[in-house]
Amino acid sequence: MKTKGAKKDKVNLITLGCSKNLVDSEVMFTQLKGNGVDVSHEALDDQANIVVINTCGFIDNAKQESIDTILRYVDAKEEGLVEKVYVTGCLSQRYRDDLSKEITGVDAWFGTMELPMLLKRFNANYKHELIGERRTTASRHYAYMKISEGCDRPCSFCAIPIMRGKHISRPMEELVMEAKKLVKNGTKELLLIAQDSTYYGLDLYKKRNLSELLKNLSDVDGLDWIRLHYAYPSGFPEDILDVMAERENICNYLDIPLQHGSDKVLKIMRRGIDRRKTEELIGKIRDKVPGIAIRTTMIVGHPGEGEKEFEELKDFVAQSRFDRLGAFTYSHEDGTHAYQYEDETSQTVKDRRQKEIMELQEKISYEINQQKVGKAFKVLIDRFESGYFIGRTEHDSPEVDNEVYIEGKDHYLRIGDFADIRITDATEFDLYGIPTG
Repeated sequence: MKTKGAKKDKVNLITLGCSKNLVDSEVMFTQLKGNGVDVSHEALDDQANIVVINTCGFIDNAKQESIDTILRYVDAKEEGLVEKVYVTGCLSQRYRDDLSKEITGVDAWFGTMELPMLLKRFNANYKHELIGERRTTASRHYAYMKISEGCDRPCSFCAIPIMRGKHISRPMEELVMEAKKLVKNGTKELLLIAQDSTYYGLDLYKKRNLSELLKNLSDVDGLDWIRLHYAYPSGFPEDILDVMAERENICNYLDIPLQHGSDKVLKIMRRGIDRRKTEELIGKIRDKVPGIAIRTTMIVGHPGEGEKEFEELKDFVAQSRFDRLGAFTYSHEDGTHAYQYEDETSQTVKDRRQKEIMELQEKISYEINQQKVGKAFKVLIDRFESGYFIGRTEHDSPEVDNEVYIEGKDHYLRIGDFADIRITDATEFDLYGIPTG
């Protein structure tokens, strides 16, 4: 059993959920470090005596993973392997009262906006001079940047406003300052994220101001790629397309979650847009930014989706031919607008529909990737693994999109560098290539 004695506390920070949670953890990590706290992010050893778990509470699977992780470290505490367990993040924000009664081994629970309170547990203060400073944990050469917090959208299925509150944009000058500091520390690719990135600026500047933010970030010296995530289709600010087309360091890539292709389901989802307008928007995006890769997500099994509506979704996916697509089964979340409806579609049917959508997308992705064989692309090398250097083109975001594999025994590349790669082979979701030089 570990004994504390005079030994200095060592903290292990665990992050669960999406890239937005990762950014929160990186801010927390930076604040702790700035206060002289010995902290690691997801350390594999067992040297830490304090564990901080940044949880996700979005859908059932994510909630279960968070709960399982909390229980694992509470058990470790009972065995004397750690001394304190703190829980923060979305799950804690949403279910703190219930969880604190059920899991009594947690020393303290914190909400999504309570970092200063968590820091006090370490006799640390929130240092305002560290705003804009952030130690990245996933990679040195790419970093996520959260441009806003919360969401004002009324989507029926989404619990984000419950956990994250109303939309709050970050000041533009703060974001530019952070980008410059990230570049100074080695960041070459900036991935812009938010609950709804296209809402940026409405609260601060009384207008959608994403285009101006993109211009200012594009002007940062040394920033090679800027990638835009989580654009909302209703009220889409089309002026950002002109900026994307004219600025070389803004990737020809757009993550725009569309969620469905049936007018009936879109209305029940409260998305504020129908299929015809969605198709018109997709057409404008492709016209104004030739060669753009569009990534989207779809939800199957939402209340109101029968077989007819599902067939409409399949037709929409087939006609739209998205470069990247993820399909998810509907999760019946308490507190959301859709919770008032009966979750009448069985999990078996949801799983079958998800499989059908992904099989359809696999065929589309394979055909699109085959067109890349023989062509050369600028590739950012992310890592070396299992004998391959693995990287991404401007059309691919980390962890969710295609990767490019280059044989390590025949070629040497540096992680974090760009390389011109000619594609020699392709599967549904991966590319294989060789350096052109």
